[in-house]
Amino acid sequence: MKTALIILAAGKGTRMNSDLPKVLHPIAGAPMLHHAMRAGDILDPEHTVIVAGYGAEAVTTSVASIDPGAQVVLQEEQLGTAHAAAQARDALAGFDGRAIVLFGDTPFVRPETLQELTASPADVTVLGFEAADPARYGRLVMNGTQLERIVEFKDATPSEREITLCNSGVLAAPAPLLFDLIDAVGNNNAQNEYYLTELPRLARARGLSVAVTRCNEAETLGINSRAELAAADAQFQTRARAQLMDDGVTLVAPDTVYLSLDTIIGRDALIEPNVVFGPGVTVESGATVRAFSHLEGCHVSRGATVGPYARLRPGTELAEDVRIGNFVEIKQATIAAGAKVNHLSYVGDATVGPASNIGAGTITCNYDGVMKHRTEIGARAFIGSNTMLVAPLTVGDDAMTGSGSVITSDVEDGALAIARAPQVEKPGMARKLFEMLKAKKARQSRGS
Repeated sequence: MKTALIILAAGKGTRMNSDLPKVLHPIAGAPMLHHAMRAGDILDPEHTVIVAGYGAEAVTTSVASIDPGAQVVLQEEQLGTAHAAAQARDALAGFDGRAIVLFGDTPFVRPETLQELTASPADVTVLGFEAADPARYGRLVMNGTQLERIVEFKDATPSEREITLCNSGVLAAPAPLLFDLIDAVGNNNAQNEYYLTELPRLARARGLSVAVTRCNEAETLGINSRAELAAADAQFQTRARAQLMDDGVTLVAPDTVYLSLDTIIGRDALIEPNVVFGPGVTVESGATVRAFSHLEGCHVSRGATVGPYARLRPGTELAEDVRIGNFVEIKQATIAAGAKVNHLSYVGDATVGPASNIGAGTITCNYDGVMKHRTEIGARAFIGSNTMLVAPLTVGDDAMTGSGSVITSDVEDGALAIARAPQVEKPGMARKLFEMLKAKKARQSRGS
């Protein structure tokens, strides 16, 4: 079935108290809008239309980063949800498939729920949920299997307020019918706005079928404040951790592991406590990430070990059986199979060949204040502790550097490079220097 997504994302989110458009506030390292877009991907939509308003330029940039084919349209005045959905009319001109209206600040509707919504044979289908505490939600008034109307809490009779089946706001209908019904929506209400909640009543008045697809209440969580944002992030983390463990990943202390929307971890991987996965991380099966490590924009291959207290920055590629140890930072670097960077080192803008060993305190000096430069280290090289590799630089296969060296020229295959000043020893000078310093300190103490 041909489908199109209309995602309403025009609100400022006043309760966020922020200059950032509400839908761009992050959950699990990604704007909440991206969560809604990603859920809709399962439908393989022919069109994705984002209705933006406040901060439209920033929203457009964010949308393009995840789906360059999505179209952003502008709702210049915020006159209600029906008015917002109507802004997608031109973008969907000539499209006769099913349109699904989603909300950018309701990010947790599951892909499976959207599939069920799309498969409904009814003319209009509304997504509803059984609320544990209906509170002030709109109620879905049913007549058998047909939805008669949506009634807002303030307008509901006492008996209608007893209804626990509530409105999520999400709905689906053939695009031509959707816009035809929207044209009939009035604004005879206190806010003088046009609401999608009128569509079921209008459809039933025409003799059309209106059905309800039901979902879990947790899927309908809307986000309007920083507190709700934090709660949403916690909900995502709980669900994502459980899914990983179901998929065969070992999380030693699940509640301490932070995941991003796009985190991928293969089965039989071991994740120790207090690990943070930023966006863009893939960890293959059988890898180990030790405690207190931070990974972002990187790929960790099978059998590799990272940490503890390691940082992998964007552009890091670790091959099989690589060892990255404590207090090591890797950035824009490829570490080949079996190589080791075990202690207190920075490797950036570099390639490290297979089975090479990078000693403690090694730094690839990649930045001259203006430009970044690369370091190329060959296979089976041994970089002595506290070596400064001043890029651009190539260290050949089976080469070695002496500890404490500052290497500024290429090192040939199999060569040993030593670049450090000769040691100078002055007999008795240490005692004299200590005596001078102690006397100076005593004079300063008396003066104070």
